[in-house]
Amino acid sequence: MAKNVEITKKKNETNISVLKRFGRKVQEAGVIRKSKEIRYADRPKSDYIKKKSKLKSLQKTAEIEKQIKLGKLNPNGRRK
Repeated sequence: MAKNVEITKKKNETNISVLKRFGRKVQEAGVIRKSKEIRYADRPKSDYIKKKSKLKSLQKTAEIEKQIKLGKLNPNGRRK
């Protein structure tokens, strides 16, 4: 999965140009992009969290319907 990027210094090459060349090779190989994908990947939500959020949304929907029946909210979604 990980690629090794290897650079050897040429005869009359400065250290700065070697570093620049190395940076380009790393970018081309996609090493940084892949490591960021792994680092910032979202975990799938657990069943408990899914259930909790669904119950919360159902309670909120029920509360809104109750408010509409009592006439405190407009059925079109705008407040009176």
